[in-house]
Amino acid sequence: IVLIMQTDNAQKPIVLIDGSSYFYRAFHALPPLTNSKGKSTGAIYGVLNMIRRLIKDYQPELMAVVFDTKAKTFRDDLYPDYKANRPPMPDDLRCQFPLLVDVIKEMGIPILMIDGVEADDVIGTLAHQASEQSMPILISTGDKDMAQLVDDHTTLINTMNGSLLTPDAVEVKFG
Repeated sequence: IVLIMQTDNAQKPIVLIDGSSYFYRAFHALPPLTNSKGKSTGAIYGVLNMIRRLIKDYQPELMAVVFDTKAKTFRDDLYPDYKANRPPMPDDLRCQFPLLVDVIKEMGIPILMIDGVEADDVIGTLAHQASEQSMPILISTGDKDMAQLVDDHTTLINTMNGSLLTPDAVEVKFG
């Protein structure tokens, strides 16, 4: 992944959204919501609210939503039992994914899905490249493993609870 970024306002962060993390979390956090045709919409509603909130609060010039793909990753080759005990995606969640992708695209937000790596890998790569260019990065995720990416240019936000992880907050939380 190569990232070349230019922005007129260095104060506005590049927002990278862990779409896979929020898709699952929204599905499990909200009651089962449906549209007038009886189709499940809770995860869509939750993710779109999170994206709208990030746009309102940060007004980013650069933003992307990153999702995992169905393809195997290099981790599967290294460890055949990687995520072997993880249950399959529930049908009520799976049916929402195509519509969520369509709506995000209609909002004009780029979506990244790269076979062979997980969303976390893509976000980590982009955040590292941006940080090397001293660009502010805001990673929106609930994944505590992403805290290892936090540095002077990179902050994590968990929009489910509003918490921010800066370098000082990472030190307090994880030592």
